[in-house]
Amino acid sequence: MFATGFGIAIAACLAAPAAAQSPDYSTWENYLGGGESSQYSSLDQITPANVGELEVAWTMPGAPGGFGYMFGPIVVDGKMYLGDGADLVALNAATGEQIWRTSFTGGVGGRGVNLWQSADGKERRLMVLNGGILRAVNADTGEVIQNFGKDGGVDLRDALDSGTPPARPLQTNNPGRIFENLIIISLPAGAYDYASSPADIHAYDVRTGAHVWTFHTVPKKGEFGYDTWAEKDQDKLGGVHNWSESTIDTENGIVFIPTGTARFDFYGGNRPGDNLFGNSILALDARTGKRLWHFQTIHHDLWDYDIPTAPKLMTINKDGKDVDIVVQPTKQGFLFAFERLTGKPIWPIEERPVPQSDVPGEVTSPTQPFPTWPPAFTRQRFTEEDINPHLPAEDQEKIREILRTHRNEGLYTPPSIRGTISMPGHNGGANWSMAAIDPVKRRLYIVNRNIPTIDKLTPDTRPAAIEGMPGGGGDVQPYRSPVDFMLQPNGMVAVSPPFSSITAYDMNSGNILYQVPNGEVLPLLEKGITGVGAQTPRGSPVVTGGGLMFIGTASDRKFRARDANTGTVLWEYDLDAATEGVPAVYEADGRQFVVIPVGGQGHFVQGLGLPEPGPNRYIAFALPKAGE
Repeated sequence: MFATGFGIAIAACLAAPAAAQSPDYSTWENYLGGGESSQYSSLDQITPANVGELEVAWTMPGAPGGFGYMFGPIVVDGKMYLGDGADLVALNAATGEQIWRTSFTGGVGGRGVNLWQSADGKERRLMVLNGGILRAVNADTGEVIQNFGKDGGVDLRDALDSGTPPARPLQTNNPGRIFENLIIISLPAGAYDYASSPADIHAYDVRTGAHVWTFHTVPKKGEFGYDTWAEKDQDKLGGVHNWSESTIDTENGIVFIPTGTARFDFYGGNRPGDNLFGNSILALDARTGKRLWHFQTIHHDLWDYDIPTAPKLMTINKDGKDVDIVVQPTKQGFLFAFERLTGKPIWPIEERPVPQSDVPGEVTSPTQPFPTWPPAFTRQRFTEEDINPHLPAEDQEKIREILRTHRNEGLYTPPSIRGTISMPGHNGGANWSMAAIDPVKRRLYIVNRNIPTIDKLTPDTRPAAIEGMPGGGGDVQPYRSPVDFMLQPNGMVAVSPPFSSITAYDMNSGNILYQVPNGEVLPLLEKGITGVGAQTPRGSPVVTGGGLMFIGTASDRKFRARDANTGTVLWEYDLDAATEGVPAVYEADGRQFVVIPVGGQGHFVQGLGLPEPGPNRYIAFALPKAGE
């Protein structure tokens, strides 16, 4: 029943790229810095020796409201493009002065935006997802291009080729990727439930909006992987969405797409089998959508361990030879590394026995893939020894009782009616944009979040759930699990510090260079307790050619510069709100800038008693101008 995790198509089918280019790490022209998702800038004006002189260069007030600001700006030829509520804005990147502002009905972008430009550089378009409608915006004027698609947009539902189109627009925070004259967009699953919409991967022509190709993440009959699913009511099987990020290898014409969990996330009685291409890294021909190779990181996922982070492209030295690789971090704390063209693992990956389900109707995979190397970057167990010592004694005792009475057999213990401890829980480990590379030093840096969950299944009698089951639920009982992150009455997580860490790897060897706590928690900091790591941060690392790492944390409201070689904090800036998402690093008017979005309380920190957050805004930092 269960297919192997490793599948290869013939890499030779790749056509020679028309205009292949190596990444330009000196620019920040697309989400995560560029299509290669490096989160790295080669700019070196700011160094460990002068980073202490950083000052605020300019700020841009943002629209009020919202859970938090996490839009990552991009910069092209001195212009910065960013999202502000329902607006798309262009600024002078050196001064913050507004150039144009375009307002939309509904939000724009989510976490970022991408730019396409013609071969001669005379035409530039921002590709924006607005309320489930893909739009092209003139980057010079901010005008929506009306001859793109129908009346200036493409409804992503129109190219779905099976089932009834979902009623809700297919809006996602994932901005997609540009390759040549295509934008490659991964559709969201729609509903967080049994009956969810198809999460296909689409490519559209950036000039016309025409649909070019589709890849089915839930295979159709006759397609590879179809037999890893239930054989009836195939149109009711959904999820498997790339909600997070993706990566383009422009030199080889490959798009690397990490996928999510099949629905329902914590019970799979409706979907026996391995469920390809769920929880997989997909290598697709970017021009045609043809599968080149894949690797499934989890078979028949029951933990919502969708792959959250963009694959990272690197060149390492292995056995005396340079090897182009792709590295995939996961929520459960593993790094999976493969040869980029073939999908061959760099280090062996073993199928190991894992705990099995005792829930009626559930059939778990007998094994799961475990990388033998590099070492995991996050904790993968939660025992009584790991209880947070900064909790009141009575709360610690309640946690002990939970650990004693719930299933808790380590990684991949299945959700249960009794209740199961999952560590790390489904918020990681890693999460979106939490990994950066240094392609010169061949290092990978990753943030982890230590937050367990309780996965406790109860019968699901809702009509919508029953209708989403094969055969209308006639022979299989659906179950659901409420989200329980074990947050305590004082707002803290249940596990002991560090609550989050930054891990640096030498990817030539796979060795860990260092692991340091990532920030602090303000209520503990006020008591003089340090070195605990921020609670559930969503700030992302950016590494520079000047030897620095920039990263923000919400539970202590800090933006920091660290020595990338050691993790040591060299500079920090106090904020009055959270900073989440990816800093942008760029050069304008001869100065190197770092800009961050600021706003909101942050993720899972509402119960900590932090002061009310200050206003939403973008803040740009730079060294003082010469002569000042």
